[in-house]
Amino acid sequence: QVQLVESGGGLVQPGGSLRLSCAVSGSRFSINTMGWYCQAPGKQRELVAIISSAGNTNYADSVKGRFTISRDNAKNTVYLQMNSLKPEDTAVYYCNVKILFENHWGQGTQVTVSS
Repeated sequence: QVQLVESGGGLVQPGGSLRLSCAVSGSRFSINTMGWYCQAPGKQRELVAIISSAGNTNYADSVKGRFTISRDNAKNTVYLQMNSLKPEDTAVYYCNVKILFENHWGQGTQVTVSS
């Protein structure tokens, strides 16, 4: 069974940085796309950043220039480096991976940006 374990969330002041990690285990097949989504209270879950198996990336406009997604295929791990954090970045961040035609989600990690 595919499992995703996220880490790295927490409380940070505006302008600060955090690095999220998501380790994937239990898959017999190669991981296609890996990504991060966020969901703020009262809002729908939305895409933050995504990276293909070839390393192509795509970002939400709100995080371009501040966040960087990367992956380590040998470790089946995806990262999200978040810099210059703003209060509006506060949300639960979910890791997502696509394996064959299935989506798999992590349990979510809380990121709170506040002074």
